Amino acid sequence: MAKTLVEDLEETRVPFLRGILIRSLQDAGLEFAEASDIASEVRNQLSDTALITTEDLNRMVLDRLSALGKENVVYRYENRNSLIPLQIEQQCGRVNPFSRLQFRHSLETIGLNSKESEDVVQMVQEHLTNKSINIIKSRNLAMLIYRYLRQSSKLGPAVAHRWLVWHDFINSGRPLIFLIGGTAGCGKSTTANTLANRLEIVRTQSTDMLREVMRTMIPEQLMPVLHQSSFTAWKGLPGIVQNGDQVSEESLVQGYRSQADLLALATEAVVDRATREHVSLVLEGVHIHPAFMEKMQAETDAVVIPVMLGLLKRKHLMQRIKVRSNNVPDRGAEHYLQYFDEIWRLQTYLLSEADGANIHITVNENRDKVFSEIMRFTIAILAENFDGTPEKVFGAKAFVDDLDG
Repeated sequence: MAKTLVEDLEETRVPFLRGILIRSLQDAGLEFAEASDIASEVRNQLSDTALITTEDLNRMVLDRLSALGKENVVYRYENRNSLIPLQIEQQCGRVNPFSRLQFRHSLETIGLNSKESEDVVQMVQEHLTNKSINIIKSRNLAMLIYRYLRQSSKLGPAVAHRWLVWHDFINSGRPLIFLIGGTAGCGKSTTANTLANRLEIVRTQSTDMLREVMRTMIPEQLMPVLHQSSFTAWKGLPGIVQNGDQVSEESLVQGYRSQADLLALATEAVVDRATREHVSLVLEGVHIHPAFMEKMQAETDAVVIPVMLGLLKRKHLMQRIKVRSNNVPDRGAEHYLQYFDEIWRLQTYLLSEADGANIHITVNENRDKVFSEIMRFTIAILAENFDGTPEKVFGAKAFVDDLDG
């Protein structure tokens, strides 16, 4: 299908983009589904059109909006270039344009899915537009979202409470220390990156990297355990004899714990520095075992979130390892598949230890669901010592409004 070009009054030609039209319709007050349908209809109608003026394109869109009886949307879409966009005033006084994506992500942080988050953002933006509010303080917007969540028949007080607890934490300035453990192939790095990106945490560290640095400093002859994989570290232990094709459970665990113990000082130093500098951190790696998690919870004043990742079906873990080798060629699957049984047994040990220590276990079958589950667990920990009120969290009685008004 040939691309349709759109020509403006200055005779500048740009391709028609369905995504741009969807965003313009959303900004005018349509929900995503309706905006997407209209944009698709327009694109289909333009399938045989090589060139169209912006005036004719706008008329085409307005005709569809009028046919749907969306008079308020018609007005806002028709005057979108002259209307003052919604602005958010931060506590520091800086003013930023309202970002649907930013607020959708902030709602996903408290465990909402993308559709639920988009619906909330749509409702709140439409409410402010209908009231002709062009600038709003960030704390007042947060309060408005809280009130909407409480009034929502689909979400309700429990979700609103999570929003309240999370904003109280954000306002506190306290650091979060995520400790993500799990065996090879369970998705530790991906989960760590997702947490860091979504929560804007700039400091991340993997124990694999710490181990690599230590290997360059300490020769294999001196510490052979350090120069093995976590699931073959038993090969570096003195006096360990392999029984046929399988190493004993005791030797497998002993080798793993010996390697983890060698890295303990470095991993503790990473956590200590983040705590001392009052910055959030995501620390991930197979060496983040339950005993280390318990120790960090007891010895640091930061908010420590320990999570053990796992996959409960052998075929799923094996598939992850194969996929990872395709995405990262330098981490070939052959070595991991050769010792897959040891990897699986090591995961069984880690999950059992985590369960015995009441460490949160997350089954990593879906990236978005994992993020949502970890954030719900995080907020549950934060809620244990929470005694705030909406007035305290969002700032006295700064904003009194009713979404039904």
